[in-house]
Amino acid sequence: QVQLVESGGGLVQPGGSLRLSCAASGSIFRRYAMGWYRQAPGKQRDMIATFGSGGSTTYADSVKGRFTISRDNAKNTVYLQMNSLTPEDTAVYYCNAKLGLLAFWGQGTQVTVSS
Repeated sequence: QVQLVESGGGLVQPGGSLRLSCAASGSIFRRYAMGWYRQAPGKQRDMIATFGSGGSTTYADSVKGRFTISRDNAKNTVYLQMNSLTPEDTAVYYCNAKLGLLAFWGQGTQVTVSS
């Protein structure tokens, strides 16, 4: 069992930046593939960035060049640095941990981009 707790969301103006954090419980954090997903009202939950246990990263086209995912295995934490935010980035952002068939989700953190 892995518990994930996101933080760092909030209200930001267009063009601004936020950094989300996801703290994970458990001693085998480094074995998990970690990811960030987001869900806007009335839309499905979409993957936006992943960081594999081997170090590979992937990004959705909509965030490439603006968002950066990173992880600190010593702190059991994964981050999402979000720059050049637009109103279209408004959503609830969820942290995800995967290991084989196991998958865990955080409770989500709201990000609102508005002037």
